Amino acid sequence: MAGSVEGSGDRELSTALAGQRADREREVARSARRVVMASLGVIKEQKAGRRRVRAIAIASILVFLLVFGPLIWWAVDNLISGEHVGDPACQLSLWACILCPALLAAAVVAGWLRHRS
Repeated sequence: MAGSVEGSGDRELSTALAGQRADREREVARSARRVVMASLGVIKEQKAGRRRVRAIAIASILVFLLVFGPLIWWAVDNLISGEHVGDPACQLSLWACILCPALLAAAVVAGWLRHRS
């Protein structure tokens, strides 16, 4: 029995040295390469997604400032210019300055919660 084990071990060693299993090793190397390349593709997609999210966030902040900046400026100018808080124009501007950002924040939170779940 010990002779048969030694004989099969010698046969495996001789086939490995002769290069008769090169196809098997080549297939293992190809599959490992495919796995590595797939992982690299996933990493690149994640980086692109992060860049896209960052660009959208910066663009939305700029749009918010450009849209609501004049409104906020007008509300502060109305308050500083000596008009009373009870004036309809001043109240309208204050409501707009409070309501619009609150609606925007609610939309952002709703989108975040929907994306998270």
